[in-house]
Amino acid sequence: MTFMKSLLAATAVLALSVGAAQAKQLVYCSEASPAHFDPGPTTGGNDFDASSRTMYNRLVEFKHGGTSIEPALAESWEVSDDGLEYTFHLRPGVKFHTTSYFTPTRDFNADDVIFSFERQWKEDNAYYNYLDGISWDYFQGMDMPKYLKSIEKVDDLTVKFTLTEPNAPMLANLGMDFASIMSKEYADQLEAAGTEELLASQPIGTGPFEFVDYQTDAVIRYKAFPDYWAGKVAIDDLIFAITTDPAVRVQKLKAGECDIMPYPNPADIADLQSDPNLNVMSQEGLNIGYMSYNTTVAPMDNVDVRKALNMAINKDAIIDAVYQGAGQPAVNLIPPRCGPTIPQSRTTPMIQMPPKRCWKKLASKI
Repeated sequence: MTFMKSLLAATAVLALSVGAAQAKQLVYCSEASPAHFDPGPTTGGNDFDASSRTMYNRLVEFKHGGTSIEPALAESWEVSDDGLEYTFHLRPGVKFHTTSYFTPTRDFNADDVIFSFERQWKEDNAYYNYLDGISWDYFQGMDMPKYLKSIEKVDDLTVKFTLTEPNAPMLANLGMDFASIMSKEYADQLEAAGTEELLASQPIGTGPFEFVDYQTDAVIRYKAFPDYWAGKVAIDDLIFAITTDPAVRVQKLKAGECDIMPYPNPADIADLQSDPNLNVMSQEGLNIGYMSYNTTVAPMDNVDVRKALNMAINKDAIIDAVYQGAGQPAVNLIPPRCGPTIPQSRTTPMIQMPPKRCWKKLASKI
């Protein structure tokens, strides 16, 4: 396994040189089209970039560039001594977006929080199966149905989560994209009209940008939300120019057709770093690359066979050849940036054996 760096190539000046009287526009050459704009059932980073990270908020959120939690739609919270009750005090005066297709009549409140989770949890909720083939992979994957006993409205600005048993990462889970808060009022409007599916294509959130339009597989346009609870952002117009080929993203960046691009080809990084007009930023990614074995069939059901294969694989060579050095050998399934991990001494030793010895060892186990 290898840990990989997340790489972002960006122009050095971005929109900073635009005059104060002009609208500030940022063009982001995104790497893929979103499945849609509902962050609950989606799983791709490009989906989240286009929805939860532009148009939505969560009760709590991760500090920019890190993994520690900070207040967002919840100003504060308390956890009971037994770890079973989480009481969130919601931020007052938070506005939902006003668009051509929805005008809110109230501010964000506890009803929106309860709806946002029950639609992923309760099979009798009108939105549980509102899209063909929908699945709530993150909600299920974080074992939320197992740990959630109830979500109750204490008052308009207070909501209480009661768990079936203590769950240490619960706060972090509530900061993930799938936990984005939707407008129950908007969802009710769509349900009354029999157009629930529009929740995924005509989004309404509380986030820094409002949805403008989407030209499928080409361009997504957003505009700054003037009533954003954290203050209007400095960018007036945000454009996602969908560009699936990383080489073409680089060409657009150098031609000034986009201001920011993510995920360049590893082979292009050195060239980008040498360009004085570009600023290449990177950090350790929250991801791993791995090969998986079917351990239910022979010979992969034999742990000694798996260990022999592990020792035969030259991980450093893969990192150099595939990732151009932008990675490190993994010692367990949790990336270092995710917090405390299993010490290397308690995992399979990072032993590299000559291939002939490995094959000999492997042959003796089969």
